[in-house]
Amino acid sequence: MISGIMDDLTIARALHILALVHWIGGVSLVTLVLLPGLLRAVPATERLALFEMIEGRFAFQARISTLIAGASGFYMTYRLEAWDRFADPAYWWMHAMLAVWTLFTFILFIAEPLFLHRWFHEKARAMPNETFALMLTLHRVLLAVSVVTIGASVLGAHGAI
Repeated sequence: MISGIMDDLTIARALHILALVHWIGGVSLVTLVLLPGLLRAVPATERLALFEMIEGRFAFQARISTLIAGASGFYMTYRLEAWDRFADPAYWWMHAMLAVWTLFTFILFIAEPLFLHRWFHEKARAMPNETFALMLTLHRVLLAVSVVTIGASVLGAHGAI
């Protein structure tokens, strides 16, 4: 902040954090609440329709959040001239942020529309319990990696690691 006025980096950082809260917060909700609830309380024959109705709305929002997170992260790296951090192992958390973002972006923009949605739909109709259990396991892994990355990134950005 310069003379009480927010600068472009402050705005970029705020957008970055807001996008992450929405995106990973949504992943948390799906992983810790929605999928376990569906597996416990919703009959297998109704599970797919309910999941798609709820998660489908979030997928669109997650696409927007990942775009904002990616654009703001790129901008901050550009503005701070921090490209050299990617060559320094001490900044491994930047690699982790980029890897998590790349993985989710691939899933949301390429895999899901091209084949993952269709595959999941077919498997969930044929084997709903197994498919939703697999989906829960994969979401848990993605959430764990995301949470570790966020924690390490906050610590790293503040010089703790």
